[in-house]
Amino acid sequence: MFIGEYHHTLDDKGRLAVPVKFRASFAEGAVITRGLDRSLFLYTRSEWETLATKLASLPMSQADTRAFARLMLAGAMELEVDKSGRVNVPEYLRTYAGLKKDVVLAGLYNRVEVWDEEAWNAYAARTEEQGNEIAERLTALGV
Repeated sequence: MFIGEYHHTLDDKGRLAVPVKFRASFAEGAVITRGLDRSLFLYTRSEWETLATKLASLPMSQADTRAFARLMLAGAMELEVDKSGRVNVPEYLRTYAGLKKDVVLAGLYNRVEVWDEEAWNAYAARTEEQGNEIAERLTALGV
């Protein structure tokens, strides 16, 4: 389970340190892909296999499912955590997410989201301002 918010720095080669608390979960490898809201999603290999299987089984006749599957599957890259606990984020994904030097890794239970720090701060501020309204809308989902 991934929870918490961690501030890290990308080095000049695009390497990013995985928070120490998360490293054991990625011992068997990781998959990173385009996420939503211009973030990246980082999954354990087993969690990725579960998601990829679901995405591959969606009906190809629906444009939205094709588009979402393409976003997630075509953008994915397998990663290994190096001896220093870092992963190398591919350039095309750094560009997609607008990652500069300072990044935030946000643990969201079954995945870690990787955000440019400025984008994360702006997103978090907007979400915090709308927190009550969001909570009210989620009551319909039983949350």
